[in-house]
Order: sequence, then C-alpha cells, then structure tokens
Amino acid sequence: MDILTSALRAGFSVDAAYFCLAAIGLNVQFGYAGLINFGQAGFLAVGAYGFAVGSVALGLPFFAAIGLGLLCSIALGLLLGLPTLRLRADYLAIATIAAAEVLRLFFGAAFQDVFHGRDGISGFSAGFQAANPFDQPFLGYRPADLWVMTVGWGLVVIASVVVWSIMRGPWGRVLMAIREDEEAVRSLGKNVYAFKMQALAIGGLIGALGGFVVALGQNSVQPDNFSFDLTFIVCTMLVLGGAARIMGPVVGAVVFWAFLSLVSGILGALTAGQDPVVPAWLMTGDQIGTVRFVLVGVALVLLMIYRPQGIFGDRKEMALHA
Repeated sequence: MDILTSALRAGFSVDAAYFCLAAIGLNVQFGYAGLINFGQAGFLAVGAYGFAVGSVALGLPFFAAIGLGLLCSIALGLLLGLPTLRLRADYLAIATIAAAEVLRLFFGAAFQDVFHGRDGISGFSAGFQAANPFDQPFLGYRPADLWVMTVGWGLVVIASVVVWSIMRGPWGRVLMAIREDEEAVRSLGKNVYAFKMQALAIGGLIGALGGFVVALGQNSVQPDNFSFDLTFIVCTMLVLGGAARIMGPVVGAVVFWAFLSLVSGILGALTAGQDPVVPAWLMTGDQIGTVRFVLVGVALVLLMIYRPQGIFGDRKEMALHA
C-alpha cells in the first residue's frame, strides 16, 4: 500500500509538473506542427538560466527575472528556427539535439563568474518561498514542495487552456494542415515558414515555464539537469498520452512518473532484506535506478507496437502524420 501511495504522490510531484509543461510545449511543436524537436531540454535550460541569472547576477525582481527567462526562450526559438526550419525532418531533429547539447555545455563551461560551471546557480527562491501559504505537510508533501506544485500545476492548467483555445482557431487549423501536407498549405498562399517559426517559439515558451518550475523546486539550476535524458522522457510522455491531444501530455506525465515510482518501489521491496526475493547475482538495490528505465523502455516498445497513438491519440491521425 505504501508503494502505491508513493506512486500516486510521484504522479503529481514537482518533477511531474515541469515535465508536463515541457511535454505540452513539445505537443505544440511535434503533435500539432509536425516539427521533430529533440532539443526541448534547451528551452527549459535557457528559461531556467535566464530566470536564475536575472535574479542572482542582475538582481532583478521576481517577475522581471521571469520575463527575462521567457525572452531568452523566444530568442532561442528564433535563432534555432531561422536556419533549421527549412531542413527536412531528420536534419531538424539532429540540429535541435546539437543545439540543446551546445547550450548545456556552454552553461557548464563558459562565464564561470555568471553561470558557476557545473555547480550551477542557487539561492534565488527565498522571495518565492516567503509567499508560501502552506506551513504544514500535506499528503506526504513538504510545504515548500506544495507551493511549487501549486504554481506548477496551475501553469499546466493555464498552458493547456491556451493551447486548446488556439488550436481550435484558424491558426491551429493551419498548423495541423502544415503537419499533414505543407505543400498544399503553401499553395493556398500561407507562409508555412512563419507558422513553423511561431509553433517552435510558442512550444519553447511553454517549455521555459517548466524550466522555472524545476529551478524553483530545486532552488538551483545546474547544466546536468538539462541533458538529453530530459527530452527523451518528455517524448515518452507525449507518446504515452497521445500527440495532438490536449490531455495527452498531462496524462502521459502523471502516468509516467507514477509508473516509474511504482516500479522502483516494487524492485526495492524485491531486493530488500537479508533474504531478498530477487537474488543479488541477478539484481541489487544499487541497480534499481537503471533497471526501472529498462522496464520503462520495454513498456514503451510494447506501447508503440500495440497502441502507437497513445492513450488519447487517434490511430488514423497518427497514420496521416507518419
């Protein structure tokens, strides 16, 4: 029972909230616009670092630092989109991976007096936590985590409503038409390049909100927080929940983190004690972190075989997309 309770808590944790925001942003880029962006971690990184640098190095007020982080994410979308959005899908994927890795290495090595290398930037959430209305733990969450979760999941609701509203309008319909056949849309006089640029920037902007949540949740920003693993997990969540669906990224994030915690708890119980169920020659407690991702990978493969559209996705729409 404790294992199940821990899994449910993990499904609505701070980690689930910021990954959910990253997945919503990726859904705009990939699910609706068909842009294969494997560098979503880069948008989270520039948002988090823009906010942290604005707060610590520049001494900006909280909301001004947030604005700086959002501007940085928009700038990244423009700089990344200008040379890459005319590329084929596979080249776009390679370019976005490279951009995210370059940013991670840059934040970890350049301008040590500003970014503080691999140690990162910390000590910028005191003002945010001072406004924390929670003073007691609740459902196993600490007061500080409850405050970050409230803000994080509030942003998830706002982002979902915004995406739902714009995708029901003319802009969203053009975007989905570009995903299916951009030549047909171009023949109707639409500027396909501009629409793709807007989708990349908006998706990155939502991803930057996830960067703010992880920064506030950890009270630090480090380059290793934004490795390629982050983008891989976000893609997994989007596929799990269903691309081009409003609730797809949300449900995918909750289910992913709950399942990951459930697997960890079960494996921990099987390898604990003097006489564990699973023998030490097969698996030890130190290997749980790796084995759980192996099992998640197997589950993802099975998902792609038997339900490639995800939980809420539409198989016919995924076929057109492919």
